[in-house]
Amino acid sequence: MRCASAEGMVQALLRPTPFGKLAYVPRGPALADGAALSSFLPLLHRACRQAGAFMLKLEPPWPDAPEAVASLRAQGFRRARRSIQPSATVLVDLSGSEEDWLRRMHPKTRYNIRLALRRGVQIRHGTLDDVPAFYALLEETAQRDGFGIHPLDYYKQAFSLFWSNGMAALVMAEHAGKTLAAAMIFLFAGVASYFYGGSASTGRDLMPSYAVQWAAMLWAKQQGAHLYDLWGIPDEVGQNPEAYMKADCSGKGGLWGVWRFKRGFGGRVLRLVGSWDYVYRPAGYLAYMLYDRFRVAKRG
Repeated sequence: MRCASAEGMVQALLRPTPFGKLAYVPRGPALADGAALSSFLPLLHRACRQAGAFMLKLEPPWPDAPEAVASLRAQGFRRARRSIQPSATVLVDLSGSEEDWLRRMHPKTRYNIRLALRRGVQIRHGTLDDVPAFYALLEETAQRDGFGIHPLDYYKQAFSLFWSNGMAALVMAEHAGKTLAAAMIFLFAGVASYFYGGSASTGRDLMPSYAVQWAAMLWAKQQGAHLYDLWGIPDEVGQNPEAYMKADCSGKGGLWGVWRFKRGFGGRVLRLVGSWDYVYRPAGYLAYMLYDRFRVAKRG
């Protein structure tokens, strides 16, 4: 479901639940400024109600600041118990030269990028025909690291929609005829975002994932992007970046492994305002909250 007006635009995903439809807006709405929210919301609420949604879940792309929190509360939103998308990320500044980027990186990250290139890792930009090979790496990574992924057709459709408009790249690192790592990057409003990536269990000593990220940044800069978004990191890091910038995070699961990787690229940590709910049908919302709490507890 899409809504647009002079104030902004939004895409809301309608998710079925046992209690009705949940309208979910990841990283949106896209507004001219925060003040436009009050003018834009009636349009969105009307569309959600017409679609039969019992609630709206909003995850705005705004920094976690008192004014953002106050604005959402003033519009009738309540802070959700947990977010769907990670609330913290790392943003790499693409201004300056490539040497400037390297200087901002951790010495080990800089070394690994150069090591991959010295050892003959080749970078190739894939097409729609390469998505199955990318998916095979994603499956391998998901099994190794214990996270869930979408079906193959999900990635095919997402990549096709953006790639056909020059707004996506599939960056693949190869060595001796084998694909060792790949990343799917999406471009919007001057920001290139690393959404999906995978790597083989073999050949990791060649540092192919570092070569992939470097090549993705180069592509993003060529497309006019000013920021490279490495996407999700632990929320604890977002709350206190300095405490975790050099901390030993080995042995921790979840997003801690990707934080150890991402923190070396010289970006700044940004914590977003998180997930907020607007209730249309209180009974449905209460039932959903109890069901969601039970489901999370069952996963352990």
